[in-house]
Amino acid sequence: MTASLSQNVIEESPLDAWSGLTNITDAVLVDVRTKAEWSFTGIPDLSALGKQVILLEWRQYPDMSVNDRFVEDLLEQVGGSAPSKIYFLCRSGVRSLQAANMVDQAFSAKGMSAQYINVLEGFEGDLNADRHRGLTNGWKSRGLAWGQT
Repeated sequence: MTASLSQNVIEESPLDAWSGLTNITDAVLVDVRTKAEWSFTGIPDLSALGKQVILLEWRQYPDMSVNDRFVEDLLEQVGGSAPSKIYFLCRSGVRSLQAANMVDQAFSAKGMSAQYINVLEGFEGDLNADRHRGLTNGWKSRGLAWGQT
């Protein structure tokens, strides 16, 4: 399923996202992948910035149904009000765009606004010629901090 940008959602590269997370005090990163993906491929590490990634499934493993509590859970994670910038990250940039669009609509309906950013390339990036991710582009390939639990 593909998604298009809503009016208030923009896209940035992983390096631009890192810069924004570094320079904007209240900016947050929401990793919308599944628990299985976080376990098997790792998660961004924002500890050098004094921040933690918000881990919140957009689609829930194993049936990949949309998390009906996504907006409410995100609001809880950010303390009930919208930060100035919310970066959304998934494996390759598709689910994160869907999540960003949904949050834009839901927060707007609640009278809240933020800048919603879909992180292009995602955490693992595109498939290479051998059909492997994590080597061509994406958060990991760009040399940004990450770790596994």
